[in-house]
Amino acid sequence: MTARHEEIADELRRAIDREQYTVGSRLPSESELATRYGVSRGTVRQAVAALTTEGLIGSRQGARRVVLASRRSQSFAELRSFAQWARAMGREATGHVVAQEHRPAGPEDAVRLQLPVGTPVLHVLRVRGLDGEPVLLERTVYADWIAPAVEAIETDCPSVTQRLYDDTGLVFAYGEHVIDAVSAGAQDAELLGIRRTSPLLRVRRVTTTREGRPVEWSDDRYRSDAVSFSVHNSIGNNALARKTAE
Repeated sequence: MTARHEEIADELRRAIDREQYTVGSRLPSESELATRYGVSRGTVRQAVAALTTEGLIGSRQGARRVVLASRRSQSFAELRSFAQWARAMGREATGHVVAQEHRPAGPEDAVRLQLPVGTPVLHVLRVRGLDGEPVLLERTVYADWIAPAVEAIETDCPSVTQRLYDDTGLVFAYGEHVIDAVSAGAQDAELLGIRRTSPLLRVRRVTTTREGRPVEWSDDRYRSDAVSFSVHNSIGNNALARKTAE
């Protein structure tokens, strides 16, 4: 027989999938959920703990839980971090910072992050992996206002998105993506363990808060033998999804 907290967790998952609770919105309080389902707050706590583990919601002490993602396949119509996507597939996401430094914002940084040219921004080169195998290089530029929080994160943190939420309450709400193909240069090849000139899938993205304030822009390069993208078309929706290569 299914335990009551598991039934409640499943109902909350479906509500998130239906966008009854959208990404960035807050769940009802433990007391409100306990009253709604006729259970104790302890039972509710067990249910939301399961969703937290799955990366669907974020939990900060003393604050209402915030929806970070849904269970739907990783679509670029739904912003989900690499770690959340990996977790949804039952894979372990890893990450390691190779280089990190402050630089004055150049013209491209200024346009993408809506900052004056010359503003100090944080450049981070990070290798991401699935179950320990390197599959992605992230070259990310963080805006000056969030850079100190990024610098405080340990270099092998598997999910910067989750950590920034835990530490600051920041929710990555919107993303704009441009996708193309490039050849691996010497540094790409060395860090991903592939041959130079191997094909890579590149995603250039700008991520903002719910208020539209740019947080970061990034040049992400995926090994083409490890990750692919697919498009699902319909009259009302044209969702581009990320998946492991077949």
